[in-house]
Amino acid sequence: MGLFDTILGRTKPVRANLDALFALPTAALTLQSAGGLVSSGHAGVCWKPPPGQGAADAQKEISELVGDGFGHAQDRFDYGWLLLDDPDLEELVTKIHMANSTLQDNGWGPQLLCSVFGFVPGPDAPDDARAFRLVYLFKRGTFYPFAPVDVKSERRDTELELRIRTMVGADLPVEADLSRWFPMWDMPVA
Repeated sequence: MGLFDTILGRTKPVRANLDALFALPTAALTLQSAGGLVSSGHAGVCWKPPPGQGAADAQKEISELVGDGFGHAQDRFDYGWLLLDDPDLEELVTKIHMANSTLQDNGWGPQLLCSVFGFVPGPDAPDDARAFRLVYLFKRGTFYPFAPVDVKSERRDTELELRIRTMVGADLPVEADLSRWFPMWDMPVA
C-alpha cells in the first residue's frame, strides 16, 4: 500500500486464505465438546457464475474432482451454489477447498462470494441447541456464524451467533466487523 492510499484512506482487501478452511475440523471439535453441535455433512460454495460455457466447464471439472455428493442450485438472487455432501467433515472441507481452488484457478475468483458449512445439534446437545451455518467469506478470509430462526420472516438468532463466535474464536479467523455478518436467507445448505 502506497502513501497516497494511506492519505486517501484506501485499504488493501484481505486476500482469501483458503487454507483457513482446514482449521474447521478443529473448530468442529470445539463446537461438539462445548455445545453438542456437529457437522450436518452439507456445505456449499456460493458464486456469481457468468453466462457461458466456461462456468459449465468449471462445474463439470469440480464434479469430476469431488465425485459423489455434488450438486448445484441457483438462488433467487441468481447466485450459483455448488453443493457438496460428505458425512466426514475433513473430507467435506477438502472438497470445498478443491471447489474454491478450481474456480479460482479458472479465473472465477472475483465471482466467489463464500463457502457455507451446516451444523446441527448432535445426540449430546442440550435441548435448546439450534442449527446454524458457518460462513467463510472468500474475499475477507474470515468466518462468521449465521443462525436463521425463521426464513419467511427473516429472523436470526444473534445471541447464538455471538456464542458460536466465542466458541470458535480461538480456532478460526472470525470476521471482526459484525456488519459483514450478512444474512443469507435463500441458501440451499442445511
